[in-house]
Amino acid sequence: MRAQLALGVQIRDLRKSRGMTLVDLAERINRSVGWLSQIERGMSEVSISAMHEIAQALDVTVSWFFQEGTQAKPGEAGLIVRKSTRKKFDFHGTGVHEEMLSPSLSGQILLIESTFAPGTGTGDRGRKRQGEEAGLVLSGVLELHLEGEKFILQEGDSFALPGEGTHRCFNSSSEPAVVLWISTPAAY
Repeated sequence: MRAQLALGVQIRDLRKSRGMTLVDLAERINRSVGWLSQIERGMSEVSISAMHEIAQALDVTVSWFFQEGTQAKPGEAGLIVRKSTRKKFDFHGTGVHEEMLSPSLSGQILLIESTFAPGTGTGDRGRKRQGEEAGLVLSGVLELHLEGEKFILQEGDSFALPGEGTHRCFNSSSEPAVVLWISTPAAY
């Protein structure tokens, strides 16, 4: 719940810094003011697709909201990401946890590890891609919904998505699904 509140505070502070009211932001993302208010007060969960809509409306990438890990060792900053130094993002209440594996967003490639708890996914709305994406299912089973098609991917299966369009993911199994995502350009 504390992380959910922290995310809500970040959204509210960024919205206010942009001179936007709750009504302005709600209109931009086609959501109700009540829903957005609950997100900002840490009372509701936010899906991945909704987080992308909020970030786009606030003119930031979703990675802006990632929690900082610990500092990198001298000489490793910008090159190496130790497990303990990963930037993390929990979509609390949705069962989705993501960790940024890339050392920065300044390169051309972004690596993200997503863990979908059983029965969870990215939300009802598809997420609009900002470039090409590919992935590898490291463990579990993932449903990939792409342009009206549903694909069932299992451990060891990989996929590539074109730079335009939307997709959504869902874990309908009883075990967590862990997916390594690669996207270019490095935009989250």
